[in-house]
Amino acid sequence: MPGRDEPQPEQGAPDTQREPGFSAPRIAITRVYTRAGDAGQTSLIGGSRVSKHHPRVEACGAVEELNACIGLARQELRVLPAASLDLGELAGILLRVQHELFNLGSALAAPGAQAPPARPCVTERDVAALEADIDRYNAALAPLASFVLPGGCRAGATLQLARTVCRRAERAAVALAAGHEVEPALLAYLNRLGDALFVWGRAVVAALGEPETLWDPNRGSSGSGLG
Repeated sequence: MPGRDEPQPEQGAPDTQREPGFSAPRIAITRVYTRAGDAGQTSLIGGSRVSKHHPRVEACGAVEELNACIGLARQELRVLPAASLDLGELAGILLRVQHELFNLGSALAAPGAQAPPARPCVTERDVAALEADIDRYNAALAPLASFVLPGGCRAGATLQLARTVCRRAERAAVALAAGHEVEPALLAYLNRLGDALFVWGRAVVAALGEPETLWDPNRGSSGSGLG
């Protein structure tokens, strides 16, 4: 998320798709670089300066990387042919998740009392929406007899890659929560999103009629010849 050494938001028109009550984003980027972060520090929302390897900045960076991975997965879905699964609908869900991740990152970057009163965040409502999405897509999938190896198709593998980045972002947020204030809904959201990305990756592979590759311990070089 942007620090004081990066472009800062300014007042803009409210986004009608935004959760009512959140502060409207204010963006006016006139310079891409400011040199303020050259010494290895950045600013959190509220103005406090911290090292760029501060746990809060690490968590924000992991969430931003996750957002980029989901953006890539969304573009992969847009070029796929129509299938039994409404891939356009899933692309729309991923776009919603990208907005929610920016809200989550905004909350991570605004610690404690420094947080503006109506700053964007994720709530239990967002967690519940993910759970509904997981249940709906998972209901159409065959039960698993083993772990799935990422693959099947490019879009499915990209979603599984996003899942692994999501788990890293979750670990970074949990590490931050061990010593700093983090809202419980943020941790729950990242936990649920990792599950959702797993299900969506499987759903895309199934929709395209591609086979899943399940983990077989005996497919390695050692095979079953241990003894």
